[in-house]
Amino acid sequence: MASARRGRVGGGVNGVVRPRHRDGGGGGSMAGRVAVLAFCVAGIWSAYIYQGVLQETLSTKRFGPEARRFEHLAFLNFAQNVVCFVWSFIMIKLWSGGSSSAGRAPLWKYWGVSVTNTIGPTMGIEALKYISYPAQVLAKSSKMIPVMLMGTLLYGVKYTFPEYLCTFLVAGGVSSFALLKTSSKTIKKLANPNAPLGYALCFLNLAFDGYTNSTQDLIKSRYPKTNPWDIMLGMNLWGTIYNAVIMFVAPLLFSNWPYANGFEAVRFCQENPEVAWDIFLFCLCGAVGQNFIFLTISRFGSLTNTTITTTRKFMSIVVSSVISGNPLSPKQWGSVVMVFSGLSIQIYLKWKKKKGREHKE
Repeated sequence: MASARRGRVGGGVNGVVRPRHRDGGGGGSMAGRVAVLAFCVAGIWSAYIYQGVLQETLSTKRFGPEARRFEHLAFLNFAQNVVCFVWSFIMIKLWSGGSSSAGRAPLWKYWGVSVTNTIGPTMGIEALKYISYPAQVLAKSSKMIPVMLMGTLLYGVKYTFPEYLCTFLVAGGVSSFALLKTSSKTIKKLANPNAPLGYALCFLNLAFDGYTNSTQDLIKSRYPKTNPWDIMLGMNLWGTIYNAVIMFVAPLLFSNWPYANGFEAVRFCQENPEVAWDIFLFCLCGAVGQNFIFLTISRFGSLTNTTITTTRKFMSIVVSSVISGNPLSPKQWGSVVMVFSGLSIQIYLKWKKKKGREHKE
């Protein structure tokens, strides 16, 4: 998981940061708060678990009478940028229509950080050509590892034994999962099975996300009146521009363009309408899921949101194994338990630290 900064949701194709939550988590009766929390859990779980199912379907299923794969997975990022840009624009008009732009970051401020926010998620999605969806989820859950390595090696940060234990469990779980033999049924579904390349892409995704997150935090600190929808709008505006150039302009300029071709992706969607529908639902799930994340953090705080999203990742692996036909061996399930045990301990340590600060105040 990411470091415990309060200012972000994390990297990814949506490119948004966490809003600051109100101390005390909002008012209302206990029954009302429980109902709102249940609503948030249901919203986050349903949106992102279904998005994971769609992502796995698009990366592994064969479509049409010729049984062709959708090879243009990077096109998902372009589509996500477009949908999230429109979504954030609508949200700003609905909730901030009359507010002044003073104190909010101008759109040009996002051009630099949007480069890494375009490259990182693309690597994460491309990894699904080489490793299974459960493996990708586990690898991307190990964000604490590069954070602690960078903190120790570059800044001399000292961590406690429980924090090192969390990292050991997560690193050990991801490593053992990667080394264990994947079922032949799962391997057959992959476009180009290559575990080292797939994991390398996931870890590069984490590295780019780390830079994206810290830069978003910096923008938020310099422009304190910037809200999550402003950041979502700016990030996805530039992301749309960059991906449009890469996927639609570059193929016209270079006949042997090696990267994803937007024209071919659109043509594939025209020939297979179910792919276009799945892509639209994939993007919509990401945009709607952000609403529930913002609601959770504003009412209950970032720690509650971290707990919900962590359990969601575990459920995504269960759903992938049971519904999507990616059977895991008992040893692989042991690796999954190791990773999420480490993440659970990390959440407990954050909760304990938060309670300690509140007690001092």
